Amino acid sequence: MAFARVKTRLGLSGLLAALAVELADELVDGTKSAAMPLIRHDLALNYLQIGMLAAVPLVVGSVLELPAGVIAGTGSRRRRFILAGGLVFVASVLAAGLATSFLGLLAALTVFFPASGLFVSLTQAALMDSAPGRRAQYMARWTLAGSVGAVAGPILVAAVVGAGGSWRLAFVVIAGLGLAAWCAVARTRANSASVVDDDADAGERPWPGWRSAISIVRSSGAVHWLVLLEVADLMLDVLTPFLALYLVAVVHVSAAVAAVAIAVRLGAGLAGDLALIRLLERWDSRLVIRASVWVTLVLFPGFLLVPGLGLKLVLLAAVTIATAPWYPVLQAELYGSLPGRSNLAVSLASAAGLFAALGPLAIGLLAQHLGLSWAMTSLCAVPLLMLAVPARRRRGDRSADADSGSTRVASCDEHGCG
Repeated sequence: MAFARVKTRLGLSGLLAALAVELADELVDGTKSAAMPLIRHDLALNYLQIGMLAAVPLVVGSVLELPAGVIAGTGSRRRRFILAGGLVFVASVLAAGLATSFLGLLAALTVFFPASGLFVSLTQAALMDSAPGRRAQYMARWTLAGSVGAVAGPILVAAVVGAGGSWRLAFVVIAGLGLAAWCAVARTRANSASVVDDDADAGERPWPGWRSAISIVRSSGAVHWLVLLEVADLMLDVLTPFLALYLVAVVHVSAAVAAVAIAVRLGAGLAGDLALIRLLERWDSRLVIRASVWVTLVLFPGFLLVPGLGLKLVLLAAVTIATAPWYPVLQAELYGSLPGRSNLAVSLASAAGLFAALGPLAIGLLAQHLGLSWAMTSLCAVPLLMLAVPARRRRGDRSADADSGSTRVASCDEHGCG
């Protein structure tokens, strides 16, 4: 089983609780995107207001989330921040479902973003701390949970509307699921498997001060991984919204067929995330991502060049599967570059999020001036830039992985791993 080999200090119940948090978070995003036409009609929104619903919460949330990792710290203090953020998370989702005006919905979503940072990002950090030598494996499971949530969101909206309900009911359902995830995280401590009671060995790690933190970041190589994460995102989240436009404007298919292509990409993403869990149990994560980069170097230009919709969809699915390791492995490497400083990694990721809009903006500008076909062609440079991922680990990194592997084996001997 996919989760049979993760019975380390975290415990299976703690892992599942953490994954439930990520699933609930992505479920909100998938539901919001699918329900936007219904929300627009119900609240009589114009396109400017729709744009504000996307932009304002992202910017404000990123600014408010920026100091979250530093302030929360580690250990029991981080636990309190996670649980507090979880309650606000649930309340904001419920408020979004009950909103009767543009301002009410905007306020709810603006509160949701920093609450998600506390509840979700800090839970991820705690997950990374629970087994330092298995960060990539845990991130693969985390990404799979998020993919399931993103796909389930539109399905939930379709099911609720098909049963005669409204988009509001979908948000109420998610609030209930979020509360269930919060309860699962809260109760794992009683079972000595808490994802939010990590770092038991180190205890509360004091904040080193801004000068020391900057020195730590400079010497750690964390910026290298942050840059690679933003580069990789061009082939991940940035590609998806431009994909449907490309198929309609350049390949000349209908909007319905373009929607099918998005569904193919989502389905392939789920398959890739699931396969990655198995793959990382057998191969080094950097070897996996380097191999995926070389495969993508061939597949993506092929997707752009081949004639015929059928073959394009096949290559699109292959590209999606090939790039599945990029986010989880790079995110794990970011945490690995700052051992014992996962709170700092959270804040750095939030800071990088402030520049996340530059990717789609650059592609949009290229499409505006050179055409969408050339803008998509420019993405062929992404795998080339991804070759900056080091092929080998430092000796200390390999030793840490080996120690973690020994811990996992010992834990399996003690508790039993199927």
